[in-house]
Amino acid sequence: MPSSALINVMTKAARKAGRSLVRDFGEVEKLQVSIKGPSNFVTRADMRAEQIIFEELSKAREGYGFLLEEGGVVEGTDKSHRWIVDPLDGTTNFLHGLPMFAVSIALERDGKLVAGLIYNPVLDEIFTAESGKGAFLNDQRIRVAARRNLADCIMATGIPHRGRSGHDLFLKEVEAIMNETAGVRRYGSAALDLAWVAAGRFDGFWERGIQAWDMAAGIVIAREAGAIVSDMDGRDKMLETGNIMTCNPHLRRSFEKVLNVR
Repeated sequence: MPSSALINVMTKAARKAGRSLVRDFGEVEKLQVSIKGPSNFVTRADMRAEQIIFEELSKAREGYGFLLEEGGVVEGTDKSHRWIVDPLDGTTNFLHGLPMFAVSIALERDGKLVAGLIYNPVLDEIFTAESGKGAFLNDQRIRVAARRNLADCIMATGIPHRGRSGHDLFLKEVEAIMNETAGVRRYGSAALDLAWVAAGRFDGFWERGIQAWDMAAGIVIAREAGAIVSDMDGRDKMLETGNIMTCNPHLRRSFEKVLNVR
């Protein structure tokens, strides 16, 4: 299926930022001997990628606003549209030389998410979706897996790191999921976890306390691939609460029950 003009704009920005990240990624290993150096380096890489995306999208869609991980809110003259951008989701992976990170770009129109793109530049995998048009991986249609029993499923999650709250709750949830499924994975990028649910690689994903830019694009892609996406109260308030869970429709009741979703 030919990409729309909107997806082409997003793809161009993501690929340009991705090239910058890949060049910087190649330098990470040389900085591992320094404690301070790698962190500063990754911050610069992150900000360079964000600036590239900001400039490309601003040229292509003048007046659109932005919600940027590094730059915060940028008001636009067009009050109906807002880009939500994470230039480097999976920063810790990037810092340690692990090729599991992504550029994430979503478009919000009148408060609703209408398009999403997630790009892993190392694997050269680009996931895209627009509302009502399906989800794609490198222009090939993708769908969620059709498994119906949790016992056959692999679930993905994010582990709250040091300094974040919710460790006790997470341990209870992961124990419950481990007891009911074939396994749990933690790859360190919520954006890619959502994209991989959309592609049928994971059967479900849940995480608490993440940001809008971590999940906005993935919400569109997962839904367009046939997934159910909600917050941990079963509502459509993921961006507000920072909590998210997703799976195919067959698994919804059992997944919610194990996680005690109200």
